Amino acid sequence: MAAPNRSVMGKNTSETVESVDVKAPGPPPPRSSLPPDWLDEDIATSPATENQISIAPPFVAKDRALLTMLNGLNAGQVFRLEMPETILGRAKDVAVRVDDVGISRNHARIVRTEDGRFVLEDLSSTNGVFVNGKKVVRAELASADRVQIGPSAILRFALLDAEEEELARRLYESSTRDALTRAFNRKYLAERLTSEVAYAQRHKTRLSVIMFDLDYFKRVNDTRGHMAGDVVLRVVALQVTRLIRTEDVFARYGGEEFVVVVRGIAHGNVALFAERVRKSIEQLVIPLEDFKLRVTASFGVSSLAECTEKSADALLKITDERMYKSKVGGRNRVTS
Repeated sequence: MAAPNRSVMGKNTSETVESVDVKAPGPPPPRSSLPPDWLDEDIATSPATENQISIAPPFVAKDRALLTMLNGLNAGQVFRLEMPETILGRAKDVAVRVDDVGISRNHARIVRTEDGRFVLEDLSSTNGVFVNGKKVVRAELASADRVQIGPSAILRFALLDAEEEELARRLYESSTRDALTRAFNRKYLAERLTSEVAYAQRHKTRLSVIMFDLDYFKRVNDTRGHMAGDVVLRVVALQVTRLIRTEDVFARYGGEEFVVVVRGIAHGNVALFAERVRKSIEQLVIPLEDFKLRVTASFGVSSLAECTEKSADALLKITDERMYKSKVGGRNRVTS
């Protein structure tokens, strides 16, 4: 039986659709919750009885043995156990260095055996070695074991694949480094400087701070744009990184201000080093798309020995005041 002609909704009522045969009602076909045009043509037209084939992911070998610091100043730092023997301790030349007064200079070692096992040994330390809360002299490590050296430093031993190792390293970098300049960030600087002050006090060693600020940096952003300003910050940071020693700490303090923490050098020599950095920045030629830019910086230098109050805040305060003197005194100079 033919259905009567009907007009189409939303169109001129003079347009009609040809009549069609209407079949007996039956159960509606199953419908996808997605609009039909969202589906791939092959998927939309494939029979309902077709089986999906799942492909197993390739096997990935967990062949990277790593220690991860779980607490303290360097929480998140990753150490790969590549050598036949890895020493843990407070000495400057050990592979896994933990600067803690409760840790011996050569506290413990991890030996990699010929058959691929990892054995932890206490090197007659003062405050002992613990695995999963139990004091040990020698113990074979299993993945996810917690290793404690001394009274408080805790590391996790794990066997990971290459991607997991890379992720762990990226997470540590992102928590301690400034994303733009790759210098350490202000949070890390605050924690590290507090630790360095305590170390210098304990061991009666020299400690100094250099702070510098790029001159007229706002003018760069206003005239050349913030992208040009970012290039300047990256180039200057890279140059300073090339000049400092491995043991120095270089951090972005905020905006266009940077700090270098210098260990073990007399105050006068630190001022000479700051002057060397100043000249190096002054001589930089920073290429932009259609322009070559030069910048200068103003420096302040102070040492812990000058501070009445032996604290990180007091040391930074004096350094900042001296940097300000360089600013008001004509810029592009060092005040110490």
